[in-house]
Amino acid sequence: MAQPNLATARMPKHRFRRTLATVAWSALAAACGTQQDTAKVQAPPVVASAPQPTTPTTPAAPEVSSGYRTGMATVYAGRHMAAAANPLATEAGRQILRRGGSAIDAAIAMQAVLTLVEPQATGIGGGAFIMYWDGKRVHAYDGRETAPADATENLFVRPDGQPMDFSEGQIGGRSVGTPGVLRALELAHGKHGRLPWATLFDPAIRLAEKGFPISQRLYTQVAADKFLSGSPQMAAYFLDAQGKAKPVGTIVRNPELAQTLKQIAAGGANAFYVGSIARDLVAQVNSSANPGALSLSDLRSYRAKERSPLCTDYQRWRVCGMPPPSSGGIAIAQILGTLEALAKRDPRYALASMRPLPVTTPALFEAQPDAVHAIAEADRLAYADRGMYVADSDFVQVDVAGLTNSRYLADRAAMINEKSMGKAQPGVPEGTKVAFAPDPSPLRTSTSQIVAVDDRGGAISMTTTIESYFGSHLMVHGFLLNNQLTDFSFLPTENGKAIANRVAPGKRPRSSMAPTLVFDRETGQFLAALGSPGGSQIIEYVSKTLVALLDWNIDVQTAIGMANFGSRNGPTELERGLVTPVLADELKARGHQVSQVEMTSGVQAIMRQESVDGRKVWAGGADPRREGIALGD
Repeated sequence: MAQPNLATARMPKHRFRRTLATVAWSALAAACGTQQDTAKVQAPPVVASAPQPTTPTTPAAPEVSSGYRTGMATVYAGRHMAAAANPLATEAGRQILRRGGSAIDAAIAMQAVLTLVEPQATGIGGGAFIMYWDGKRVHAYDGRETAPADATENLFVRPDGQPMDFSEGQIGGRSVGTPGVLRALELAHGKHGRLPWATLFDPAIRLAEKGFPISQRLYTQVAADKFLSGSPQMAAYFLDAQGKAKPVGTIVRNPELAQTLKQIAAGGANAFYVGSIARDLVAQVNSSANPGALSLSDLRSYRAKERSPLCTDYQRWRVCGMPPPSSGGIAIAQILGTLEALAKRDPRYALASMRPLPVTTPALFEAQPDAVHAIAEADRLAYADRGMYVADSDFVQVDVAGLTNSRYLADRAAMINEKSMGKAQPGVPEGTKVAFAPDPSPLRTSTSQIVAVDDRGGAISMTTTIESYFGSHLMVHGFLLNNQLTDFSFLPTENGKAIANRVAPGKRPRSSMAPTLVFDRETGQFLAALGSPGGSQIIEYVSKTLVALLDWNIDVQTAIGMANFGSRNGPTELERGLVTPVLADELKARGHQVSQVEMTSGVQAIMRQESVDGRKVWAGGADPRREGIALGD
């Protein structure tokens, strides 16, 4: 396959080229009630991940790999665009945008469809963070789950004082937090919605009633899940009579979810948080084999929050992300700020001068060793601070300003030299007085990503999750419940010191989710919306994509598809099957412990670009490691 020219890749050769991804499109057309853009569709080839040894010193990816799609190209549009982790969800978002809906309207429709078609990753039984641009200012909406009022800091501690294994805490009601996504969507819709709430669930209701085809990715996740058969509701829904995963292409209907969505459409989020759905949800959590402590009062009292967005400068851009309880916004700001300070101190590490090199792997381009070295070292420093300081700021003091201060980041950048530092230690921002212990929490989260831009200049980046894949493995009223409480530290203290991210009643667990908006600092013009699923690796995925888009000026699809890399303050991780031996060898020579692992990102991104005739257009892309697409008009 011909390799794109990085020098010209950002300029569309055709005004509005649409490249659609793999899907059973005849089923999509029937289910969505549209025949448009389907006649000439061909699915991009999928390249399976090469089985190579890994170093098992970092947590496994939260979802197993289902391959890498080749032949994808950046999608262009002039009016509006949507991108989600499944083509059916993206099409639902585009339908809403075509009707004059806002970006939040499109996101609500996409979230409802994802609850149906991507149940392993997201749904109305989970939570979300939303970054929103209304054309004038940035908004940050927190729909993160909360711990029940009866939760204790020893929720995941065994009687002998040792932390539970991850699956021991995950499976069943013990791990279920109060879901928050619907309250967050309702809060944002009340301020930015243009279409009636009730109409936004129509695409998902139709799909749930008529059925959708099981995709290769969903099949892969079901077949790999060793706990699914233990849930009667999940087994009846996902498995055939022989107890095997239903084959790819099987049409699956979910009338229970259709009825649930009808109630939510008619009654608003209250239909979920009060009444029969709430009663059955609480009963399911508290009567499971590993019972939880969720109550009707927890559901009734849940509130989504609008928080102050975390916006920092990076060269000529303004980058805005989520504040705590997400660690994503802080970590991205720290990584970019550290890289900028490093380049000022040592121009050899100016990323703009280290453009990626063409390779023969399916990723097409590979970051240069010096660039990977610099970014991985900046990652280490950020992850070290993340584990020490970041938690729900309603419960613990998080010095966001100190952690992202340019002087502090310059001091941290001074620690980066030609050899890897191995494991970084947390820094001490000026004025920091609170002493915590580093958090040894398991680092797994299964998530999904939505981005959209509308006709009036609105934009959204929303990361949405039920935590590990298939959540708590509890299914009620057609949707899965989260296991979000396992994002807390399993131990409340370490070496006699409290851990910032310990469990507490009403507290929101720390997240790595990093929905991000980018602006031109000089003009203030909105430039890009992006984000990714991927658990604790989200920070690596988003920072890599930002550097590719901003420093390397690469087109959206190529930037997303490049091989992932980074460090979670352990080994330097390279994406298995997509990197060359040369990169690994060069990093080892710089003192890196290299681990080639699955890095199943799911980046969706939309960026404002200039076309060949000088007009502004939207350029969108979706991650070839999953099944999402971008669509626009």
